Amino acid sequence: MTRFGFILHALKAADAARKYPVARYLPDSVVEWLMAMMPNRFISEITGIESPTGARTEGCFIGCMLTSRQLLEGDPEKSTARIIDACKMAADNGAQIVGLGALTAVVGDKGITIAEKTDIGVTTGNSYTVATAVEGLLKGAEMIGHDPASSTVAILGATGSIGKVCAKLLAPNVARLVVVGRRPEALEQLVDELRGDGGRTPDIEWTTDIPSALSKAPLIIAVTSALDSVVEPHDLLPGAVVCDVARPRDVSVAVAQNRADVLVIEGGAVAVPGDVDFHFDFGFPPKTAYACMAETIILALEGRTGDYSLGADLTIERVTEIAALARKHGFGLAGFRSFECTVTEETIDRVRRLAGEALQTYPDRD
Repeated sequence: MTRFGFILHALKAADAARKYPVARYLPDSVVEWLMAMMPNRFISEITGIESPTGARTEGCFIGCMLTSRQLLEGDPEKSTARIIDACKMAADNGAQIVGLGALTAVVGDKGITIAEKTDIGVTTGNSYTVATAVEGLLKGAEMIGHDPASSTVAILGATGSIGKVCAKLLAPNVARLVVVGRRPEALEQLVDELRGDGGRTPDIEWTTDIPSALSKAPLIIAVTSALDSVVEPHDLLPGAVVCDVARPRDVSVAVAQNRADVLVIEGGAVAVPGDVDFHFDFGFPPKTAYACMAETIILALEGRTGDYSLGADLTIERVTEIAALARKHGFGLAGFRSFECTVTEETIDRVRRLAGEALQTYPDRD
């Protein structure tokens, strides 16, 4: 049996209370100061994972004791060293492959240096994250009543490793694509790549202005590495469907509070096969995991211990491969979640009802 490890970190200081309840009574600055002083920690053992093929695996969570802000705004060399140490802890606990969770997969060169300095396989989990994000967006679009082939899709964070492959997968299937990022030169290069890939090419444009992009797009994938939300209630069209892949979230909680006419779904909530017990509450229902976690587990079930989704340039071939392996081992979307709540049929009906008249006015809608 191939064992795996997965590196967790607190998205914000308040999340530290999941492991250390006293943190909820302390100021964020104090929590972050304490965490910076703490070594990485073994969080929990993961048991009970079993594929329909009969393959089994077990693993562990290792905590990298830094928040998102500390990982992105702190010394990159120190952050990388902490992540490498967490990977070595996973190896010491028997892991033969380790997954990098949330912003541990973003720091530096997206896992390449960490893999070079670690004796076991490393993956960011980004390939399966892409597969589930695209699947989730298209399924959500269908449920609300959008036809992607006649709609505009915006991708926020389109020049990142996940956003870029999402753009390549979606381009042949939509009427119009708006790619959004911070660097104009990188966006221009991405547009050139999309237009030169062959096959059907939609109308493609790029922008650095998120509200401008969202004013044109009823379908959105949000996958920036921003520390704070970048999508606010007034940005979204009625009936918009947003697949928020980013952790921390790209979509403000104010959207959930003020826009009953839009559907925001968390990217990559995946059902894991077997009588799974993570022995730790990371905010998901039992027997479900983030897609990046699931990719690590899938590779372990396959006995694959080499590096997998690393660097800024993922491939469609790898996304297709991991999606096929997921189906083989009984993984799949675990229904929709939005701001840590289950998306019910009543929610879908409400969005359709409230947005119905506005949906008919979209110029790019059949």
